[in-house]
Amino acid sequence: MDKPDSSAAARLVSVVVPTRDRPHQLREALASIRALEGPDLQFEILVGDNGTDSETAGVVEAFGGIHIRSDKVGAAAGRNAGMRQASGEFIAFLDDDDVWLEGNIRPQIAILDARPEIDAVIGRLIPTGPDLKRHEAPRPETDPGEGNSLIRSMLSGYFPQLGATVVRTNVRDVDGYFDEGLTYGQDLDWQLRMARRHAMAFTPTICMLFRGRDAVEFDVMSFKRAQFDRRIFLSHALPEWRVWRSPMEFLRGYSGTMSYFYWHFLYLAGLAAERGDAVMARKTVGGAFYVFPLRATLHAVTRAPFRKAALTMVGLGAKPQASAGA
Repeated sequence: MDKPDSSAAARLVSVVVPTRDRPHQLREALASIRALEGPDLQFEILVGDNGTDSETAGVVEAFGGIHIRSDKVGAAAGRNAGMRQASGEFIAFLDDDDVWLEGNIRPQIAILDARPEIDAVIGRLIPTGPDLKRHEAPRPETDPGEGNSLIRSMLSGYFPQLGATVVRTNVRDVDGYFDEGLTYGQDLDWQLRMARRHAMAFTPTICMLFRGRDAVEFDVMSFKRAQFDRRIFLSHALPEWRVWRSPMEFLRGYSGTMSYFYWHFLYLAGLAAERGDAVMARKTVGGAFYVFPLRATLHAVTRAPFRKAALTMVGLGAKPQASAGA
């Protein structure tokens, strides 16, 4: 980690944290922000709250933050509420269920200082389980590049995490705010605006812990995320057709963007088949066909668990075995 320069005036970074009814996790997030402060670096914490939990304001106050009410639902509205009040030289972000690591922020600022043509710097993250344990390998594994290479990376399955991103505050005027009409993917959409004008750079610094969740049930959120990510891909990939070196590369980009959802639905379809759950099978098989219809058709023939799920959804699958003594 870069050593703080005690002789320089402290840089002020506005940190935008959207939250909704998770005061315990919010406390962890805000503590990780304050832990990075020093004589060279101070944070203005701006919490955009669109929840109803009465504890939230007290948590924000305990960490010297500014609590901002937002009447609109969604992370985009919470982030925008904070961004509007940001007065720092830079803006950073953290979701209320994630945690910053010690090396975050200073490396991004160093790059921004050295390269005035760059307005945003993205770093790496460590995916974790719901308890912030069970760490996986840092992502991205390789440098996503800059310019057209970065655009292709971001339109091929690389989703930079906002918690590892630092931007100049003036991007509010250049790139605008988060699109509150996007329920999901508004962070990727916003960052793509900067990438498309070649104003984004990368640091290999590991910046944060990203809290995952155990996916053992189908949820509407997964399907809606797939819908919005497809929409975001097309809205940026088509206008940037010049970055694709061939039609096949464009198709690989789409595949990279949507593959996570496809394999997620296939995994859950297998669980539905094991349980004999026709409702879950119908939703997960439908999700797989929505993402990649041709691939799903092939896998309905060649992959036994998916084939069983397809049969289960129409009532032809094997029923789960009753437990002994039932």
